[in-house]
Amino acid sequence: MRIEHVFFDLDHTLWDFEKNSALAFKKILPEAGVSLEFDNFMKAYSPINVGYWKLYREEKISKKNLRYSRLKDTFDALEYSIDDDLIYHLSEEYILQLPNFNHLFEGTTELLEYLKEKYALHIITNGFEEVQTIKMQKSGIIDYFKEIITSESVGVKKPNPRVFNYAIEKTNAVAANSMMIGDNLEADIQGAINCGMNVIHYNSENLDNIPQNVTSVNHLLEIKQYL
Repeated sequence: MRIEHVFFDLDHTLWDFEKNSALAFKKILPEAGVSLEFDNFMKAYSPINVGYWKLYREEKISKKNLRYSRLKDTFDALEYSIDDDLIYHLSEEYILQLPNFNHLFEGTTELLEYLKEKYALHIITNGFEEVQTIKMQKSGIIDYFKEIITSESVGVKKPNPRVFNYAIEKTNAVAANSMMIGDNLEADIQGAINCGMNVIHYNSENLDNIPQNVTSVNHLLEIKQYL
């Protein structure tokens, strides 16, 4: 096996989505006059958001529905009265503010510096196209990557094989000589395996249900052992 192309997921893999998302909400909620205990809001919101992203990956809801419903359900769970206009405002403001917070996982830049001389690096992301590039620009990592493939540009989302096949074709890669690195076992890991790619799972959430046949790391710099 000779790896030539390395594909990364972005959110939850290089870009610390949970930390940056919390900072965005910490800014926009008080500005909008929402008087909720912040930790309670995030505790309710985080699992609801995960659930809606799963539905979005499975093509069961639209982007607009995801943005609205994850907030609506959070406020309902907290029994906080808020009108739809303010929810829509918050959903838009969140997307505008999110790229302004750009914490990366520890070791991101060191790993990319190490890999850039050895491989062609690319991104495959299900994140919203209008913010992913901005996140990468503002966090200072965009120049490491030759191609940025978003699910919206393909028309389907990971783990749909069309996303991975499109990425392989666009980069003139070969699946057997390509490595996918991501945090989501379904979208990133199994999706890539199904297309014949090699995989490394970044276990950013310390999951204990990792399949035995999947290489998994708890820190990004551990990836140096395999590439």
